Amino acid sequence: MTTNRTRSFAAVAAIAVGVSLTACSQDAETTPTAATSAVTSTSSAAASTTEPVPTDSSDKTSAAGTESKLTVVDIRVGEHDGFDRVVYEMGGTGTPGWRVKYVDAATQEGSGKPVDIQGAAVIQVLIDGSAYPFDSGVEQYSGPNPVPGVGGVVTEVNGSNVFEGVTQSFIGVTEKQPFTVTTLNDPPRVVVDVAR
Repeated sequence: MTTNRTRSFAAVAAIAVGVSLTACSQDAETTPTAATSAVTSTSSAAASTTEPVPTDSSDKTSAAGTESKLTVVDIRVGEHDGFDRVVYEMGGTGTPGWRVKYVDAATQEGSGKPVDIQGAAVIQVLIDGSAYPFDSGVEQYSGPNPVPGVGGVVTEVNGSNVFEGVTQSFIGVTEKQPFTVTTLNDPPRVVVDVAR
């Protein structure tokens, strides 16, 4: 009788551990998407083990999908283990492309006017496949400009202006650091991670 109870207890314990591990692995899979929607720190043990810290500060590019018509609808800054994340959420259709690099000064395309941005270094973000709201069918981002950093390496994010099918924005940083750029889906997002 005692042996049967011991076996039953062991089976229940094994099932509980399995359920617990499954829940943890699901959290790890959803961390990148959840983290991009946060304005403040959302780092976790799962995020730090699945998301590497950027190690390269060279220019980054990726082509937009054909016939893309996207408008920036939100800009967010978040803090993670080892890096700050800037998210440009898009509305409309297609897949955004991007050209991201360090520049000596923030200068508005078309007019050549200087753009005020705080920070010792500036990352220019050009999002290809962009469209004006009347072409994309969505309202353009109208939140704070600049978007403040969260106390890490990103000091602020300035601008989401569209000019000739390209959204231009600038990320001010406390010092030149490595960065990565990725695209996420549902909704489309351009994500810039800057190492601390």
